[in-house]
Amino acid sequence: MESFAAWLEKHTKGRPVFVSDNVAFDWQFINYYFHRFLDATHSVSPAAESVISTLAGQGRVQATEWKKYRVTAHTHNPVDDARGNAEALKKLRNWA
Repeated sequence: MESFAAWLEKHTKGRPVFVSDNVAFDWQFINYYFHRFLDATHSVSPAAESVISTLAGQGRVQATEWKKYRVTAHTHNPVDDARGNAEALKKLRNWA
């Protein structure tokens, strides 16, 4: 978690944005690990965006349509799921 906190500090400007397809569920784990393994002063309190609300709100896709643009299988392994979501976002971002 120290490495992750340092990576966030290095690669973000201002407040980080946590993007997930289920922000309420996924963020609780990141938040817990920051509190569990780092003291509360190192905790990150990002803005959060749901992949679904971001894309649907822009009128680009219907609520679940964006998932078909994942290349990496959605296995519920956090790394696989993050890769697949990033692939879908990158594809849709390129349409803008």
